[in-house]
Order: sequence, then structure tokens, then C-alpha cells
Amino acid sequence: MDGGAPTLSADSAAAAAAATTAKTKTQTPALANGAVKRRNGGNNRTEAAANGVKVMAAKKALHYHSYSRPSFLKWRLQDAVYVATHHWMPCLFAVGLLFFMAVEYTLRMVPPSSPPFDLGFIATRSLHHLLQDSPNLNTVLAFLNTVFVGMQMIYIMGAWLIEGRPRATISALFMFTCRGILGYSTQLPLPQGFLGSGVDFPVGNVSFFLFFSGHVAGSVIASLDMRRMKRHELAWLFDVLNLLQAGRLLGTRGHYTIDLAVGVGAGILFDSLAGKYEEFSQSKLLSLNGDHINGVANHTKRNLIP
Repeated sequence: MDGGAPTLSADSAAAAAAATTAKTKTQTPALANGAVKRRNGGNNRTEAAANGVKVMAAKKALHYHSYSRPSFLKWRLQDAVYVATHHWMPCLFAVGLLFFMAVEYTLRMVPPSSPPFDLGFIATRSLHHLLQDSPNLNTVLAFLNTVFVGMQMIYIMGAWLIEGRPRATISALFMFTCRGILGYSTQLPLPQGFLGSGVDFPVGNVSFFLFFSGHVAGSVIASLDMRRMKRHELAWLFDVLNLLQAGRLLGTRGHYTIDLAVGVGAGILFDSLAGKYEEFSQSKLLSLNGDHINGVANHTKRNLIP
């Protein structure tokens, strides 16, 4: 009996130690989780405080910008000198605005019974008299102008049909559609002293829209496409021929000056719009191809995975 008591006590002590160890192991994850939660709670409180500081800072910045001084009150003499020396073109346009405001508000308007005033007609008065006195010369120049229009059409269509670049063709389609809408909406009277020709484009002395000049706009579209393709010599040739064409159209009273000026702007505008249309079409095609590839990949994945 005396020999068994110590053994029982040792076993009891070992069992008690094992139970204590198991209890400690069981409580350790809970304690750790509690510590983590407390730490996370502290971080959340810290993040909330930081967000509160950011929100208050944003409100202060908004309040500052809402009630800050206007920008022009901060300008200095050095700023004005910098603008005049480095941004002279907007300054020149500002002077032009003031000048033409004075001209517009003091100019006597043309009465309804008088023909429109056109500065281009005044500048080409001598050419008009020459062509009026020389019908054969007028016919030759009209024929050459028609050849130039044919060159424009061949280049613009060739860029699409031969080289596979449709931008110039799309631009011409945009331009002529808009020209038809505007030309029909406001039908300007034929200029006095118009010198027509049977070989002028459109051939056959048919009626045509005055606003705006499709001759000039088509030449600008072709010239811009040539510059895009690094064909600078051909582009300069088209620009020179376009200037000669504009002079002839004014001399024959085939267009008003405003028709030619807007024709230049229309060529630039519709070339830009055609470029944006191409970019939109390409991005849409890439998006559709990407969706198709993802769909094929998902379908293949579903078939491979049981």
C-alpha cells in the first residue's frame, strides 16, 4: 500500500499537467484572436480617425477654393509679359476680336436691292475682265480645273480601293453630304457676272450649290491625306493648284469668298471627324474581338473541366 501511493500521486500529477497544457493550448487561439481583434479594432479606430482628418481637410480645401480670390487678381506684370511673348497668337486673335467688333458695329449693311459685297471679287476684278473678253481662255482654265477635280477624286478613291485606307473617302462622304444639306438650306443667289463654261465641273452648265466650295474642300482632304502618308511634294502641288483654283473661281464669279474659306475649314473638319470615326470603329472592333476570345476561352474551359 505504501509503495503504491507515490505511484498514484505521480500519475495524478502527470494527468493534471496534461490537462493544464491542453487547457492552455485551447485558450491560446482565443486569446490570440482576442488580441488580433483588439489590434484590428484599434486599427479601425485609427483608420476612421484618419478618414475623418482627410474628410475635414477636403472640406477645408473645398471651402478655400470656393471663397478664394479670382484668378485675374493674382496676375502680375511678369505674367502679362510672359503671355504676350509666349502666347502671341491668342493675343493677336484678341486684337482681331476688338478690331472687327468696331468694324461690325460701325459698318453700313448692304441693302437687299444691292449685290453682296465680296472682297475677293474686288481683288480679282482684272482677271474677271480678262476672262470675260477671252472666252477661249475661260474654257481652257475651266477644263484644267475639271482635270484637277478629277485628280482629287482619283486620289481619294484610290486611297481606299487600292491602298485600303478609307479615311479620305469617309471624309469626302461626310463633307459632300453636309455641303448638300447646307447648300439646299440656304440657296445663295448666283453672283453677278458669272462666267460659266460647258467643260467646268460639274460638266454641262448644270446648277450647283454655292455654299460651300466642294472643289476647295476636296483638295484639302486629299492634301491632308498626302501629308499623313509623307507625300509632301504631292501635297504642296495640290495646295498650289488649290490656290490657283480659288483665284479662278473668284475671277469667274463661280463662288463667293466665304464659300472658298469655309471649304478650307470643312476639309480640315471632316478629315478630323473621319479620323475619329476610324478610331471609334477600331476600338469597337477590338472590344468585340476581346469579348469573342473570352467567350471561346470560357467555353473551352467548361468543356475541358469535368
